[in-house]
Amino acid sequence: LCCCEYVDRRGERNHLAACCCDCEDLDEGCERWLTCKSLPPGALERIADTVADRLRVPWFAGAVKVNVSLVPPLVLLPVFLHVAALHFLLGLVILTSLPVVVLWYYYLTHRRKERTLFFLSLGLFSLAYMYYVFLQEVVPRGHVGYAQVVTLTCGLILMLAALSRAKKDPGYLPVAASNKKSSQQGLPDKSVKGSSNGLHSIATSGAASSRAVNGEAKGNSTMPATGSEGVKKDWCTKCQLVRPARAGHCRLCGRCVRRLDHHCVWINSCVGEQNHQAFILALCFFMLTAVYGIILTLHTICRGQTPFVALFYCPGAYSDYSSALSFTCVWYCAIVTAGMGYILLIQLLNISYNVTEREARLALRDNTGRRLLGGLVIDTGQYNRGFLCNWSHFLSLGSSPPQRSAEDIV
Repeated sequence: LCCCEYVDRRGERNHLAACCCDCEDLDEGCERWLTCKSLPPGALERIADTVADRLRVPWFAGAVKVNVSLVPPLVLLPVFLHVAALHFLLGLVILTSLPVVVLWYYYLTHRRKERTLFFLSLGLFSLAYMYYVFLQEVVPRGHVGYAQVVTLTCGLILMLAALSRAKKDPGYLPVAASNKKSSQQGLPDKSVKGSSNGLHSIATSGAASSRAVNGEAKGNSTMPATGSEGVKKDWCTKCQLVRPARAGHCRLCGRCVRRLDHHCVWINSCVGEQNHQAFILALCFFMLTAVYGIILTLHTICRGQTPFVALFYCPGAYSDYSSALSFTCVWYCAIVTAGMGYILLIQLLNISYNVTEREARLALRDNTGRRLLGGLVIDTGQYNRGFLCNWSHFLSLGSSPPQRSAEDIV
């Protein structure tokens, strides 16, 4: 293949120049739209699949497919922020609607059990664009020193390093080679969907009626499987393996994860035994870096005011477009920081009570947990050994071999 050629989803050789050719579904859709007729069932899905398959960029060994969910944040975020900087009312409307749109898209993908790179793309591009605005609009004013820029940059680098570590293996349980082969043969050719439709299951009648709780199939059988030491463990009908205590099956990833906490859309991966510490570290670095950047920007734009007061009352914020753009980005960062701060608070409380997010949701479903601190944390009481012991256990995650973990015992 040359740099502009690729093999499409039908297995045929195609070229980037033919991106608008031979799309019968699109032609039919346009014709029906002009004649005021309704589209046939599944037409929009087929058009979307065709567009996603043809959205590619030239590369050395053939055109590389671009994930559609990566594009909207790269295009819409700068446009929205620049429009919001034109007037105070525009900024109020856009900054209020952005969280609503993001939550709606999260609800849509979560309900369909789809994996998407939208949130990861939005997070990384937001960091890059906020850093760019800080260097282009705030630093040239002369109120931010060289040491402060270096400190902010170091915090950003440390956060990205922790995020890279959190993106690695969360603690997947090994799958048998025969099960891998049957899974690969049965899985549909859609990288966005993380469903487990193609995974081999010998108990399809029980799995068909399953429901999902935080990414885990409720229909996964918990039939006791006795090990060599007489310890009862859970049997996963999806992965066809015996899983230890606190492990769970993620339907988005299609794998069982040791000490599964939750599937995080912001890193597009599960948070489990092997990457939970890095996930918390990335959140902490993000909070410190974001708050520090907000304070530096507000000190530059609103001179003589405290950061908290300047966030709500800054008379000279819209005196020029540069200040308005910086102030709009500050508010965008404040909204994102508040959301991430809530996630970090819940995580810290769960660690203090030695409960995972998955266990908390299952306890709420089965009505077996206690609501504490106004419902912020659900104490199951099963693994809670006190504040210091709980944090000591969390800090030692992944340091010992999995088979020697005391939590494997049910």
